[in-house]
Amino acid sequence: MKHNPALKDVFGFIKPLVDVHTMGVYTMANLLRDCGYKVYVSNDDVNEAVEQIHKINNYSLVKSWLVRNHITRLGFSYRLDPVEGCNYFLSLYHHLMDDNMFADDGGQLQQIFFAGLPDTCELVKGKTNGEILVFPGNESPIESLSMLHVPKGLMPAALNQNNPYDNMRWDFAKKLIESERYKLEQPLDHYGYKECGADNDTYVARLKYAKEKHALPIIRTHSGPYNPNRLEALKEYNSWCRELAQSRLLDVLSIGSSQLTQSNFGENWEGKPNGGGVPVNSEMEYVAIKENAKPMLARTYSGTKDVPGLAKIHERALNISWHALSFWWFDELDGRGHNSLLDNLKEHFEAVRWIVTTGKPVEPNVPHHFAFRGADDITYIITGFLAAKACKKLGVQHLILQNMLNTPKYTTGVQDLAKGRTMLKLVRELEDDTFHVSLQSRAGLDYFAPDLEEAKVQLAAVTCLMDDLEPDNENSPEIIHVVNYSEAVRLATPPIIKDSIRITLNALHEYRNARMLGKIPNMKYDKEVKYREEALYSEAKEAIAMMEKAVPNLYTPEGFYKVFVEGFLPVPYLMDQKRKFPKATQWHTAIKNGGISVVDDEGKIINTLDRYRKIISQIH
Repeated sequence: MKHNPALKDVFGFIKPLVDVHTMGVYTMANLLRDCGYKVYVSNDDVNEAVEQIHKINNYSLVKSWLVRNHITRLGFSYRLDPVEGCNYFLSLYHHLMDDNMFADDGGQLQQIFFAGLPDTCELVKGKTNGEILVFPGNESPIESLSMLHVPKGLMPAALNQNNPYDNMRWDFAKKLIESERYKLEQPLDHYGYKECGADNDTYVARLKYAKEKHALPIIRTHSGPYNPNRLEALKEYNSWCRELAQSRLLDVLSIGSSQLTQSNFGENWEGKPNGGGVPVNSEMEYVAIKENAKPMLARTYSGTKDVPGLAKIHERALNISWHALSFWWFDELDGRGHNSLLDNLKEHFEAVRWIVTTGKPVEPNVPHHFAFRGADDITYIITGFLAAKACKKLGVQHLILQNMLNTPKYTTGVQDLAKGRTMLKLVRELEDDTFHVSLQSRAGLDYFAPDLEEAKVQLAAVTCLMDDLEPDNENSPEIIHVVNYSEAVRLATPPIIKDSIRITLNALHEYRNARMLGKIPNMKYDKEVKYREEALYSEAKEAIAMMEKAVPNLYTPEGFYKVFVEGFLPVPYLMDQKRKFPKATQWHTAIKNGGISVVDDEGKIINTLDRYRKIISQIH
């Protein structure tokens, strides 16, 4: 959206480098830009300086960034350990006060505010006598903007939507949670096949058994304790594994590995910040987790370097249920690793070729990472298809298609259905005797409120949304990645994980019964969803054909690199501080009709085909 020069406030957002959670920063920056404000997000150098603000020259670096960009209102974000987050914030706050940077002392800063976990927000408020505005995460977009005193006339009209489908799901979920029936939900029958819990157990074998028993979905959840003592953290996590295995509620243990596990596996970590997560640093530690997790299957994320090497370790040490690969991401683009974009893509393609020799499925962790950086809904759909087709071309026989709903969280339910169905339809068109697709659906990363009772309702409501993707298919979704309801407040412990699974299963069963009895509408026949789906499908299908014609070697590392560099896949909120990818970040996106679209400077939607024609004319 075009900057409004009449608006004198300039917003800046800053966070310690160790915290890789950026969705909240992107969302808020996006909203403020849509209102017409100028917004700056700090680069890695500034973020690193904030971590050790007392060191010589570090405060000067932060101040220089503030002064150079004329920032008047500063937001600080931290979503890891509450004590650490409070200390980071207060250190910067006191440096700014001592330097007379606030308006009361003649400085340029009108305000500083904090966003983080509720516990961190309480610490910040307590240490500052309640003078600091805090955002614990349960705010709607309108509430967030109102708290920052943004005039209502500047707020995007799309934020005021009141959708009957979303209201229906909310009412259904609220009654379900209030009844507490979910507490009686029993585990599904997933453990009766021969290989279950053995060293040769596989996801495909469990899927086959669950289908025969009419007992889908397969349940996966992502978890891990936070403990600065590495060995204690591993010990605690292994006890979690045993407890979760005993419950029989969970099929796939998704290891919430630490940043150092992903970026520096097998190396000396002394003096390096870990940032939370399960700090696995050897094959033997993975083997211990696998053994303690049986009869659950285990999976973990790929690394940020030597992707093929780590895939082999995961196969050898974990008998990994499926391999999760990010293709364009976890490298220089998002700061999660030091691989260049092209090198990262080459490593990913090499890794897939090796994974094919194992027969294991591949899960491309792709579309939602584009959405995190402001991509439009068509780009979400197209990137999911591109990754799937590349996997098929490389010989993958079973694909796990992840569809993250509520991303961004102000997406309406009907748009989520249309977007998810379109991606699923395009990818399912690739299916044949040698290529099969399992839909894995999940809630969005920043979807849940810090009010735990409200979050339980949200979890049930988004489960209904998952079931409406293919309401006539009892086997869909084949996998549900259960995001634990405590996500916005604290890391989930086994009791919370088990309750989150029970809520998900109960909501799924009750919603299906309600549909069968005619108590809720069958969204297969919803005219608005069908209209949106047809429009998205037509636009995405033709756009893919144009891209394939313009880039003959599209399904290669070089092809994926080219479409990103040339701007086919817009990421307006990518933190591209070195301006390496100007064509990718040049496009603007905004909330339109409950979804995200590419727009011009006047806020009018730019059709993907028109945008692609312009790009193609410039590269030939």
